[in-house]
Amino acid sequence: MGSLLDSAEWQGKIFSNGWVDAAGGTVDTIEPATGDVLATVGLANAADVANAAAAAKAAQPEWAAKTGPERAALLRRAAGIVESNRAELEGWLIREGGCVPGKAAFEVDLVLGELWEAAALPTQPWGHLLPSGEPGRHSVARRVPLGVVGVISPWNFPQILAVRAVAPALALGNAVLLKPDVQTAVSGGVLMARIFEEAGLPGGLFHVMAGDAEPGAALASDPNVAMISFTGSTAVGREVGAAAGRTLKRVSLELGGNNALVVLDDADLEVASSAGAWGAFLHQGQVCMTAGRHIVLDSVADEYLDLLSKRAASLPVGNPHTDQVALGPLINERQVANVERIVSETVSAGAEIRAGGVAEGCYYPPTVLAGVTPSMPAFREEIFGPVAPVVVVKDEDEAVAVANDTEYGLVAAVQTGSIERGMRLADRLHTGIVHVNDQTLNNDAYAPFGGTGASGNGSSFGSQSSWDEFTSWQWITSREQAHGFPF
Repeated sequence: MGSLLDSAEWQGKIFSNGWVDAAGGTVDTIEPATGDVLATVGLANAADVANAAAAAKAAQPEWAAKTGPERAALLRRAAGIVESNRAELEGWLIREGGCVPGKAAFEVDLVLGELWEAAALPTQPWGHLLPSGEPGRHSVARRVPLGVVGVISPWNFPQILAVRAVAPALALGNAVLLKPDVQTAVSGGVLMARIFEEAGLPGGLFHVMAGDAEPGAALASDPNVAMISFTGSTAVGREVGAAAGRTLKRVSLELGGNNALVVLDDADLEVASSAGAWGAFLHQGQVCMTAGRHIVLDSVADEYLDLLSKRAASLPVGNPHTDQVALGPLINERQVANVERIVSETVSAGAEIRAGGVAEGCYYPPTVLAGVTPSMPAFREEIFGPVAPVVVVKDEDEAVAVANDTEYGLVAAVQTGSIERGMRLADRLHTGIVHVNDQTLNNDAYAPFGGTGASGNGSSFGSQSSWDEFTSWQWITSREQAHGFPF
């Protein structure tokens, strides 16, 4: 099989019943490591969204009427295309998203897992035979597709955070409109369109339109769109939720995180510091599951800080496309400036830099902050950069209180020498996900994923959640013969 992007047909276009000119014009996608232009993609506007939503609504019923095995077969073909073209998918993640090769390979593996899990959905039981309170009445409940699902995906894990909604939504009989972030419009958009195009998905069912706030707002308010699945920042998620709520859409919000890694005094500190470094610095800390607050018991805090700082100082930073590095660039200069602000304000408030802390262009080194308290910006804000703020606490009770002292509720992790102790502490943490003797960055296609509070509105993803997310119940009764009533 040749390259998915061999043809120039997609350049400067959106995917909507084929590759077509975008009413919103075009935009260049930039390599953050170099500033080079990698490609030009179509930029959708509100008119593009309206046209696509109408086309998707018209095409969806025929797709929903296909048998489950037919839809499952298409998802399996899509997985095969990903496997055959994984080098190309990984290459775009590295160059367009600034990630290291290991992260790119891991993300493509996650995409494959989501596609295979989605392929299993259409052949599962899709209803219940219900008891009836009246003789002669047959009563069933069945799952039916929502119709058109809008997916708004971010730039940090652009392929998996699109596919985990696109694939199950299609598998369960919906049409989909995908709006990827313009910063990763090829890896998170064009390639997704090409995969399903090659797999033979009928026209009109899948539309891919990169864009900024205008098409996102149009998607949230379009009357032909039955659901919005949004992954992104909490601030934008609030706006999407409000806009979608006005049209009474179903809304799935997977938002930010300010996640705690709790290190207890019986933990193996070599292992704990490795988990802390991985959780804080993977993909330059640009992950909603990043370990953003390292909460360490006082008796082991000095040793943990020393070990974590040495790990941070040893990690090379550079262009992941040309060099063997552990960290690549941040996505853009604005993100670098925000990380610099948070670190500077936190140091001004009394914290100490133990490693890193000085940017070079779009590169920000792994940074460890000591002496962080709950009043400081590095504790309160989601940094979305490679910064590990360390907070020292006196005991387990204070560790729990400090971990829960946030509006976010996505994930937490606990490092301990006793699984029983870790599980007891996990029971007290107010997050949608907890990992004992692990770090915060975990994902399984078959596990429920989501957070509470400012992190979102529940466990929206994972194959166990897909039926609830992308279908609705319909109750049907029938009788052999109609009968009369008292009036």
